[in-house]
Amino acid sequence: MDLDPDYNPSFKAKIHTKWVATVASIWIQCTSGSLYTFAIYSTVLKSSQGYNQSSLDIVSVFKDIGANVGTLSGVLYSSVTDPRRRNCGGGPWVVLIAGALQCFAGYFLMWLTIVGVLPKPPLLVMCLYMLLAAHAMTFFNTANVVTAVHNFPNYRGTVVGIMKGFLGLSGAILIQVYQTIFRNRPTAYLMLLALLPPITTLLLMSFVTISQTNEDDEKKHLNGFSLIALVLASYLMAVIIVGNIFSLQMSVRIIAFGILIFLLLSPISVAISAHKEKSYRIIKYLLEKNTPEDEQNRSQAHFVDMGQSHDYYTELPAGADQERDMNERRTPEWGENMNLFQAMCTTGFWFLFVTTACGMGTGLATVNNISQIGGSLGYKTLETNTLVSLWSIWNFLGRFGAGYISDYFLRSLGWSRPLFIVVTLACMTVGHAVIASGLPGALYAGSVIVGVCYGSQWSLMPTIASEIFGAGHLGTIFNTITIAGPVGSYILSVWVVGYLYDKEASEGNMCSGTHCFMLSFFIMAASTLFGAFVALALFFRTRNFYNNVVHRRGASAITG
Repeated sequence: MDLDPDYNPSFKAKIHTKWVATVASIWIQCTSGSLYTFAIYSTVLKSSQGYNQSSLDIVSVFKDIGANVGTLSGVLYSSVTDPRRRNCGGGPWVVLIAGALQCFAGYFLMWLTIVGVLPKPPLLVMCLYMLLAAHAMTFFNTANVVTAVHNFPNYRGTVVGIMKGFLGLSGAILIQVYQTIFRNRPTAYLMLLALLPPITTLLLMSFVTISQTNEDDEKKHLNGFSLIALVLASYLMAVIIVGNIFSLQMSVRIIAFGILIFLLLSPISVAISAHKEKSYRIIKYLLEKNTPEDEQNRSQAHFVDMGQSHDYYTELPAGADQERDMNERRTPEWGENMNLFQAMCTTGFWFLFVTTACGMGTGLATVNNISQIGGSLGYKTLETNTLVSLWSIWNFLGRFGAGYISDYFLRSLGWSRPLFIVVTLACMTVGHAVIASGLPGALYAGSVIVGVCYGSQWSLMPTIASEIFGAGHLGTIFNTITIAGPVGSYILSVWVVGYLYDKEASEGNMCSGTHCFMLSFFIMAASTLFGAFVALALFFRTRNFYNNVVHRRGASAITG
């Protein structure tokens, strides 16, 4: 039978696909990195409220707490994406709209306070504003990352790397927006942060849906997203370096910003290509299979299937309820869906918690003090500003590269993913030791190593959590593990870096020379080395699981 020439999938079917969902999530991630631009508006916040440096640091601590304590977003995601609630209108959009409301409320209240519409609040109230705005990022991140894991279960590392990578680039993207449109107007930029992420989220949240379908060419199109991310990162790095070396005219900045917008829109081309190829395969299949005999056989099979389905739902085998209850009460095995409490009862959870505290904690402590380190070593302001700007690029390379590379080696050679935490934490140890040496150019080389390895933890930890604890409560579990990051950062920043710096500082609380941070970074190097040994224990603990389950699952997905 000839195919109807008017054959055409519905418009809803075209736009509600896993590829459109991925594009929508990427665009939301690209506007969610406002926390990485705290330095832009921190000065006006400090001056308008009459804060000293200690008070501003307290606000910054609440920023880090809000950005990393995302357990609530994970609980909400698990609740609204339950299949029973999804059929009643639930879905990832609920988590996204909760994040949009928090983002708007937090930044808008800060803006009203800075411009004088609201009276100066107590410090704790301003901290709560900052906490609310920062907490929104965990809702955006949870909805986008966990939905991507559900949509691409066979390429978890790659898709988590893509999502985390674009989030890592978002700080550099927003800085370009500020320098082009709001240059020297941090108050207006703060209003932008109150409007841009929520509006973007509200426009795109309906497209972020779970579509658990497997397609033959998923890897090909995911590689397309990866290529766009790499091109975008390279472009931003070039713009940052040139902008810090030369004084660019506004016309040049506008042209550069236009190119940036074009690159940000380019992921939609991947979704269009995926839809065209899927439509072509469907049409080809229908042309080859749509004969009168096949249609009659399918009609009969459909009738039989409907009858069998009816019997299935009207009569259950004896004892089915009891068996289901026993399955729910038994302790899940690794790879099965665990809730937070069940995951916390395993050694794997605490191994990941410790490695996260060591990796993310030392990384946060490094980036929070990189300007002071440069000052103590005699670096010029332009040089330290370049280091801070390029941190987001190294962060992206780690987030993206760790997910992609670990996926490749898992599938081709069967290397279990925890091994890559061992490698990155060991390299991070070298990076901290390089910075501690204080040699000429050591801060440049060390910051690259630490930045890449720090970013890799953001991809490896959620991916491993999804594999050993299942994707059912992934948002809750990996957000709880993420709490280890600010805990480690607080201990290292306050009780190690801050304490030793003040001890070495002369009058005026200033310190100059390699001795200012040498011992601190050797201690951080020891911390990451300890984390590498803990990750090695996780590797041996999960080696059989990866060999028997995860690697075979990936291999079957390729051959299938």
